[in-house]
Amino acid sequence: MFLNKKKKIIMESKKDIEKLLHDAAMEDHNSLMEKIGTTNYGLSEEQIIENREKFGNNKVTEHKKDSVFKKLWDSFINPFSGILIFLAIISIYTDIILPDPEDKNAISVIIITAMVFISGMIRFVQEIRSGNAADSLLNLIKTKCTVIRENEQREILLEDLVVGDIVRLSAGDMIPADIRLIQTKDLFISQSSLTGENEPVEKTYKKAETEDSLTNYKSLAFLGSNVISGSAFGLVVATGDNTLFGMMAKDIQKEPVVTTFEKGVNQVSWVLIRFMLIMVPIVFVINGITKGHWIHAFTFAISIGVGLTPEMLPMIVTTCLAKGAVAMSKEKTIVKNLNSIQNFGSIDILCTDKTGTITQDKVILEYHLDVDGNDNSRVLRHAYLNSHFQTGLKNLMDIAIIESTNEEKVDDPSLRGLDEFYKKIDEVPFDFNRRRMSVVVEDKNGKTQMITKGAVEEMLSICSFVEFEGSVIELTDNIKEKVLNKVTELNDDGMRVIAIAQKTNPSPVGEFSVKDEKDMVLIGYLAFLDPPKESTIDAIVALAEYGVRVKVLTGDNEHVTRSICKMVGLEVNNLLTGSDIENMSEEELKKVVETTTVFAKVSPSQKAHIVELLRENGHSVGFMGDGINDAAAMKAADVGISVDTAVDIAKESADVILLEKDLMVLEKGIIEGRKTYANMIKYIKMTASSNFGNVFSVLIASAFIPYNPMTSIQLIFLNLIYDISCTAIPWDNVDKEFIKEPKKWDASGIVSFMLWLGPTSSIFDIATYLISYFLICPIFVPGAEGRLFNAIPQSEELVRDTYMMMAQSIWFVESMWTQSLVIHMIRTPKIPFIQSHASFAVTSLSLSGIVIATMIPFTPFGGLIDLYPFPLKYFYILAVTVVLYMILTTVVKDIYIKRYGKLL
Repeated sequence: MFLNKKKKIIMESKKDIEKLLHDAAMEDHNSLMEKIGTTNYGLSEEQIIENREKFGNNKVTEHKKDSVFKKLWDSFINPFSGILIFLAIISIYTDIILPDPEDKNAISVIIITAMVFISGMIRFVQEIRSGNAADSLLNLIKTKCTVIRENEQREILLEDLVVGDIVRLSAGDMIPADIRLIQTKDLFISQSSLTGENEPVEKTYKKAETEDSLTNYKSLAFLGSNVISGSAFGLVVATGDNTLFGMMAKDIQKEPVVTTFEKGVNQVSWVLIRFMLIMVPIVFVINGITKGHWIHAFTFAISIGVGLTPEMLPMIVTTCLAKGAVAMSKEKTIVKNLNSIQNFGSIDILCTDKTGTITQDKVILEYHLDVDGNDNSRVLRHAYLNSHFQTGLKNLMDIAIIESTNEEKVDDPSLRGLDEFYKKIDEVPFDFNRRRMSVVVEDKNGKTQMITKGAVEEMLSICSFVEFEGSVIELTDNIKEKVLNKVTELNDDGMRVIAIAQKTNPSPVGEFSVKDEKDMVLIGYLAFLDPPKESTIDAIVALAEYGVRVKVLTGDNEHVTRSICKMVGLEVNNLLTGSDIENMSEEELKKVVETTTVFAKVSPSQKAHIVELLRENGHSVGFMGDGINDAAAMKAADVGISVDTAVDIAKESADVILLEKDLMVLEKGIIEGRKTYANMIKYIKMTASSNFGNVFSVLIASAFIPYNPMTSIQLIFLNLIYDISCTAIPWDNVDKEFIKEPKKWDASGIVSFMLWLGPTSSIFDIATYLISYFLICPIFVPGAEGRLFNAIPQSEELVRDTYMMMAQSIWFVESMWTQSLVIHMIRTPKIPFIQSHASFAVTSLSLSGIVIATMIPFTPFGGLIDLYPFPLKYFYILAVTVVLYMILTTVVKDIYIKRYGKLL
């Protein structure tokens, strides 16, 4: 397949891709490189262009991103919109098709359609807006890989990779394409995203001798997997859609997992829908029996269904989440999943790695000491050779060693020319189990040396000798104790310490491995200062104020970690090490994680397990990290938080990515998350209670008043005005007291809230019925002459219709006033307008709704929907009604809070 140098290669089927990879696994890598036309020096610029044209680019066709049409469809198609569309179809039949020509009326259909359109369009616009904000920030994050081109090592974007490129891999890297390994060193790769197997698999450059399943080949590494430990060089044999990952993406389309948040919203939705499906038939039956006109009763029941449908709920939820995401984007924070905003606000425990998160990115080498505790340039020289020549993941300590050597070589000749005098023979890469790495170098005199650096305890375990007071002697327990005491002293000063050891003439060339890390000579240690960030102290204080406890989960030792925690003001109530955890039972650990602030010397799997136990204990947990050892914990957390400078797999595992590694941004994210939750639950509870109050009022009116308190069209139009006034709720202010505590999604209190606050408004609705029926209309309706409604002769149809229209106008206006005021009453447990103020947008829209609804009966449009002007003197009664309503609602609200412990 690779022999054709000109014709473009097109993988027409899954079999083509499988055959390509099978052939690559079973062929010697040298002959494969020859066929593709590349060498160990990499491709030339001409070859890169040619291969990109021939084999295509390194992009997997995205299927997950919805098209604009799909987003538009999803914005309009949801349970509530479906109900409204169904009701609109019914209204077409009852209001347009069924009636006589002179009685046809399309206003109900127009209003219902407008409600669906407004809700859907606002939701669509918000999703597009938040998506664009996230995309613009995601463009700032570019995943790169290291390649050899024209005998130079370069970092290029993943999508610029082509077939034939030579890729260098080290711990923390994601595999950028499907590659045939050509050189490996203790390489372990996680293929869990492809196979589901969590255990890393060892890979080697040796060709396969027998045919096997693709993922079982030791000589292949696949796009979508990642390097756990070790290093390698690989030849790119397939890119983009032609990879195993690309093939799988075509075959299956996984539905996204339904989160707890989504389940909560769906639960609320169906509670409200079930409530509507129960109440609408009751209204229909009572209205039909008492009025005797079943067609009118049916249309009236439909209008009740419209009034009960919280059609703006999907829009409000989406807008709240989108608003939070857009607000965070302004803080240079990418929210990869909209639902992460609410989850962000719910966290009550933040677990964080120490290095680079609560400490600075720059590590400073303070001391390079021999075992006696004296400055020693020989220790620095060996450390430099190890850090400079390793091809694995250079961490901050490696960078500090190299920088310190470059600075000191100006005055110290022994540190000059090390790159030229030595050459690398081999290496044993770092992994998180050994916690050390080795490099084998040869000087110009032919002397071969293995130099190893790593965690002090692990280094002592492989050393049999020590350079002590100028001589190489046996490493005794007394010397070990002296070394450990010195290390502890440095640790207590907040320094991280690693040891350096060497061994002359280890195994023959080509046979170096972990087994050579024994009987080594300890020559000294390096002490690094990893100063805390200036923002860390303020951030920890701020998080505590918002009810978020910080726990440190680090691979560093307990002394350094305790010292750093002290510097940043984090009280260490209890400290556990990885070995402590291993000796505990599951039940013991489940209890002790609650009281432990610091977990030191923990492995990546232990980090993830601690997060899982905290979640099992009922906590909402966030995890912030930037290394490969943090990826598992981020996936286990409710919210995984990373930074754009993190390793690839950490960014892939994260839900939220910070473009600036500043812990104060976390406080802003938590606030936005809690505001999001607050405004969503406000709308749900106020709409549910308001709708229930209206239905309760209608039931009373249907049973005892000889006319409907409002017509179908009036109810629907009133609901439209109210819904539009609610569209500003995502921008509402939230009381500081509310966002001080973590908030988890809770739909359990909605029914009790409806039953308590809903009937409160019904009291004043019923009072309005009575006042309009017995007082206002008998006096002010022309021709009524002070008589009660049922005393008017049936022949006086005009008087009767006017009487009914005026009464309906009065409740239309009173209902709008109480519905709009309930927004202000229920949005806070405080006294509205005095102790807590709604945002300008909410206040403006709710007042505009009141003004518009109040004016309608006095306009020609009011006549079109059968509303009649009522006497202005009624506004005195309305003012008293509103004041009493606010007082009673405040009293009921206080009683509810005392009983249930919260309002929202």
